[in-house]
Amino acid sequence: MPVKPDASTCAIKEQVVEDLASGLILQFECVDGRTRLVIAGKSLPFGNREILFDGDGHEAAAGSLVGEYRRPSWLRPL
Repeated sequence: MPVKPDASTCAIKEQVVEDLASGLILQFECVDGRTRLVIAGKSLPFGNREILFDGDGHEAAAGSLVGEYRRPSWLRPL
């Protein structure tokens, strides 16, 4: 994945973002010190996706989410 010239780093808090208009859920989390982004929703024709980033913020891996997306138990329904 290309990185824009003179890109700066930014911190992303662990969070779940639900976009009601598209039906997508974006879940940012930290796994073993690396950022993981899960994109889930019924509107994805080929299944849920996950993107892993290395310590420098570069894409390290991407692909289909293995297993089914499970909504965090602490997240209240809308």
